[in-house]
This record gives sequence, C-alpha cells and structure tokens, in this order.
Amino acid sequence: MKNRFIKVHETPLRLRYKYFLLKEKFIDENILQNYLEKIKDVRSVRINKKAYSIVFEITNDISHEIEEILSNLTIEELLKSCQEEEAAVCVSCVGNEEPSISGMIRASSGLIAERFVQNDLLKAGITTAASTPLLIEGTKELFKEGLTSKVLESAAVAISIYRKDYLAANSTNAMLELGEYIEETTVHKSDDLLKELAKPNVEEAWIEVKVDNKITEVLVKSEDIQVGDIVIVGAGNTIPIDGHIIDGSGSVNQVSMTGEAQPVIKYRGDRVISGTIVEEGRFRIWAEHVGANTATQRIKHYIENSLNEKSSVQLKANKLANKLVPVTLGLAGVSYIFAKDFERVASILQADYSCALKLATPVAFKSTISKAGHNGIMIKGAKSIEALNNADTFVFDKTGTLTAGELEVVNVESYDDNWSEDELLNLTASTEEHYFHPVAEAVVKAAVQRGFVHMHHEEVEFIVAHGVKTEVEGKSVVIGSRHFLEDDEKIDFTPFKDKIDDAIKKGKTLLYVGYDKKLLGTIELADELRHNSKEAILKLKKLGVKNIIMLTGDTKQKAQMIASELGITDVRAELLPQDKAKIVKELMKEGKKVAFVGDGINDAPALISAHVGISMSRGADIAKATADISLLKDDIMAVVEAKEYALKTMNLINNNFNATVGINSCILAGATFGLFSPITTAVLHNGTTIGLLLNSIKGVKLKK
Repeated sequence: MKNRFIKVHETPLRLRYKYFLLKEKFIDENILQNYLEKIKDVRSVRINKKAYSIVFEITNDISHEIEEILSNLTIEELLKSCQEEEAAVCVSCVGNEEPSISGMIRASSGLIAERFVQNDLLKAGITTAASTPLLIEGTKELFKEGLTSKVLESAAVAISIYRKDYLAANSTNAMLELGEYIEETTVHKSDDLLKELAKPNVEEAWIEVKVDNKITEVLVKSEDIQVGDIVIVGAGNTIPIDGHIIDGSGSVNQVSMTGEAQPVIKYRGDRVISGTIVEEGRFRIWAEHVGANTATQRIKHYIENSLNEKSSVQLKANKLANKLVPVTLGLAGVSYIFAKDFERVASILQADYSCALKLATPVAFKSTISKAGHNGIMIKGAKSIEALNNADTFVFDKTGTLTAGELEVVNVESYDDNWSEDELLNLTASTEEHYFHPVAEAVVKAAVQRGFVHMHHEEVEFIVAHGVKTEVEGKSVVIGSRHFLEDDEKIDFTPFKDKIDDAIKKGKTLLYVGYDKKLLGTIELADELRHNSKEAILKLKKLGVKNIIMLTGDTKQKAQMIASELGITDVRAELLPQDKAKIVKELMKEGKKVAFVGDGINDAPALISAHVGISMSRGADIAKATADISLLKDDIMAVVEAKEYALKTMNLINNNFNATVGINSCILAGATFGLFSPITTAVLHNGTTIGLLLNSIKGVKLKK
C-alpha cells in the first residue's frame, strides 16, 4: 500500500511535504529523520510530527527520488534501518558507544607534564595539544549554535593559554573532561539496562516449509518469520507473532494481554497476539504481523524512544543555562573595560552555570532509572518521573492489579450428602493433577492444603477446551465447563440452578463435577486480593496522593465489597473496557494529575491517556509497552516504590538546581570583583559541577 503525501511547498533547494505516515503513533521522527538524511543530495531534514510535516533542504533537484521513497517506505524497513543487530526492537535513544577515557587521560597528562617542564614554548605546546579538542569543539559550536557553555569553556582555556597561565588552562581542561567522563559512564550504565529490558522474549519458533514437495516443520529465529508463514505453536509455548488460527483448537493464557486469570478458548479463525501462551492444544497460525510490525514490538519501540524526550525541568535547566551564558560573557566584557585585566576575564569565563545545570539533572534522572530498573521498576524516561511526582490521583484497574491474577479455590459445594467437600475436592484433584491448566493447578493446590488423599481412577481423557473424563469404581466422572456437562454429557442442572446462578452473580468462576450422570457439586474459584494491596493504598495516601479510584467490570455489590476491604471510597463498577480511558480523561479535565495502574490489553488506552501509566509485571506486553512505567516484579508495593523514587528524584534535582545557582553566583561575583584567580575559579566551579554530578550519580535511596 502506498503512503499518502502532499507537496506543500517547493523551491530549487527546499521541499516541504505533508506526510500522512506520521499519523502512525509508533513512528519515531528521530529515526525517520536519520533515515531520510541518508538520501543522496539531502543536506538536512526537519520533521514536525504534530503537523505531519517534513522539510527537506537539498543540493540538487531530487524531488522524484524523495517522493518515491516516501511513497514506499514501511515501518518495518524504518525500524530495521536504525539497528541492524536488533531489528525487532529499535532502541534509538540509547547509545552503543563505550564511554571513552582518552580525553581524561590526555587532559590529565597535559596537566602533569606541564608541571615538569621549564621551557615556556614547550609548556605552551603541551597545553595547546591537550586542549585542542576542546578549542575545536568550542569554535564549531560558536558558529553553529552561537554562545554556549562550550564556547565559554574553550574561551577561558584559550585566554589562559594566551596569558601563559598553563596551570589554569590544564586544570580547567582536566576537570571538564572528568565531568564529561562521569556523565557518559552513568548514562551508559543505565542505557545498558534499558537495552537489555527491551530485548524480545521469543527468540525461535517453528514454521512450516515445503521440502521436496513435503510439508515439514523447521525451527527458525523469530526475526526471520515472514508475513504469510504458517507458525506452529504448542502447549507451553509463547506465540511470537500476531495472526489468525487456521487449524487447531485449545486454550490460550492471555493474563499477559488482558489480565484474565482464566485461559481463553481459541478455535480456527480466531486472532492471537504475540506474547500470549498456549496452555493446551496446538495451533497452526497464519502470520499477519511479524518482527517489528507486531503490536508488542512496535509499541515497545515507541516507548523506548520516549527516553529521547526531555522533562520540563530539564528544558527549564537548559533554557536557564543558555540565558545565563550572555550574562557571564557580558560581565567578562564589562570587567575588561573597567579593569583592563585579562586574568579577571579568564576567571569570569570559568564560572558559568551551564555545566552543572545541564549535566546534573539528566544524570539524576538516568541514575534513578537505572536504580529503579535493578529494583524491578522500569521507568521509561525523565518525563515519566516528573509526571509520577506530580500525580495526585491514582486509578487502579482491579483484575491482576489489586488482585493477584491467579485463580484460587474459595469454596467447595457438594450437592450429594454422601460426598463431603473434601471428598469432592479429592476426586477432582485426583483427576486433574496431571493436567497443567490454571484451574486444575488451583484445585490440586487447594486439595494439598486440605490434606490431599488420592482416589484411584481409570485413564483420564482430556477434551480440549472442555474438561476431562475418567471412571471411578466403574462410574463416569466428568469435570469441566457447564457447556461440557450440561450439553455434551446431558447432566441435569435444574435442581441446583439457583445456587449456581447466585455464585455466578458473586463473580465466582465455577468448575462443575459430574459423577454417575449426576451433578455432584461445584468448586468455586476466584481471583483473590493481593495480600499487600491495602497496605499499598495506605502508603500512597501518606505520600500525598489525594484520590484513589478503583475501576472494575464486576457488579456494584462485589466491587463495593472489595473497595471497602481496601479502604477505597471511590469505585466505578460494571465498566466496559473502553470506559476506563473515558474516566481517566474526565478526571484529567477536572484538573487532576492522573496515574493509571493496569495490566491488560484493554487497559492500553487508559495507560496512554493518563499523565503517567503503570503496568503490572504479569500484564500484557502491550500494557507494558504503552505504560510509562513497567513493573518487573509481581508486587503492588512496587507502585509505591515508583512514587517514592519520583518524589525523591525531583527533590534531589531541585536541591541540585538551587545549589548550582547559589554557588555559581557567588563564584561569579568573586571572579568579577577580582577575588579569585582563574585557577581558583576553575577549581571552585568545576569542583561544584563534579560534586553535583556525584550527588546525582549517588541518586536516591528508598527506606527499607
């Protein structure tokens, strides 16, 4: 399918297009820009995603070539272009280059060597050689970006060399290189973690291929699967692609996609999504979306790219730093006019605000991202930390979030006086114990807790997506769904209809047990509340969260009962999946800063809509990808920890910000009035910067 575009404006060396592929949410404009800039005779590319606009600066008339590329470009080709080693997940925002210590070694060597040399010409040569990279960068930046901190730094070093104050020049250069190396090392460490977390889960899969006119199954790398391939997925395996079942039936565990504790039965023609697990049965799946085009991978890429975005506090720091550069330069000029002293000018130029303002803030964010990641909380960017810090309203989806997302036996109901509850449970567990299914595992677990006594039975027959059949003492035993017992096995449910309906209304999942052509009883299962959900709610309130809201599709009666147990007063029940995002948007319109916590595929719109979205660890890949924060450990208390990280990080950044402005203002005043020599100013200024960097690297610590 061709991509739509409109040529809006054209001059001999400039082209502007409306490019409608930019409406695609998962397109990263940075990668698109890099891709288009590789076109021959394209000098530069500027993209405005909100306006769907692309502006090309060109050196020759290549409009035809550009339009051909725009027309045929695919998302998959774009994502593959940015990182050949990991085509399926493109982490454009993290660097692959190792931090280089060479600059620090060069500057330190110059500082030490100059101290042992007596000849002025040789001193000048050593100092100039050690400072050349800084002087070149400063000159380039002056012509490209105007007055920046790098320009001031290089000017200060140049003036010190001109004045033959080689100690000041080398000290300044060495401290600048040290600060840069510390920053690069910190950023690289946190980026390594992020790249590791972004790797796809399924590395290999079986597909059908024709060999010598015979269909055979071949194991291939997931990234090599093509659209239209027939992928074979059996019990216990993760589905690696998005597609449609063309043969087979069985159940798929979609807790990772929907938060549903009970597996979903799938038949021929049904759609399946990557990241879900086949619990029983075997499927032949026609691959519709593969590699970078699967929903999970595209959204993963989209979220990873969010790390490119600067938070408002970073933008504020950068803006202030840039505004203060002319102030520093102006003071240097005024000082020279009145004092005619180059030494004082060199001192003033040493004392700019930019280094500490621009470096300490992103390092603090990166440090927190790295620490939180190692603590099982993946925070996807500085904006997420800032948004979570500001969040005053937490909205929780119930299933898989406040609840454990695992079925547990909560009641056993025997309809026959000759069978006790324990006997009924033992019969069921004896039949189900070799059946690896969430319902069966819950039954066996409950039986073991009650003192499981195995009951002898004949060979068990597994009926996919229905249940099991066997014989005990020559009488038939059937266990499974109501449809299986009532419709297929013709067991009469009429005498117990009211009891069954009442249990269903209370939100229970029922497993039906038939014996000798009669309904022997039911086993009630439910998704229980997490043991620490109430504690997490209380702690969030102590951290300053004003509103806690629970959303659920349950009946109002059941929802109110759960909310009361958790201490939540605002509960919205009987919701459809699409209602969640609507409620989040309404809360935001009221001026609330909303954090949404969920885990299912139907939570994705709400996770995107909220100021900050938090996904649970066992939730959907899509939920994890669309969320701003993904929990890597199955613990609701991690939501509280994430909030603590955000609060403490922003407090650290504010303290650094105030210290930077206060200390550097004093240093600048001292240099202006001639109180500090260039080397003293360099040590004070760069020492402050390194101190703040180390403070940011140390980061925040949570109380255990």
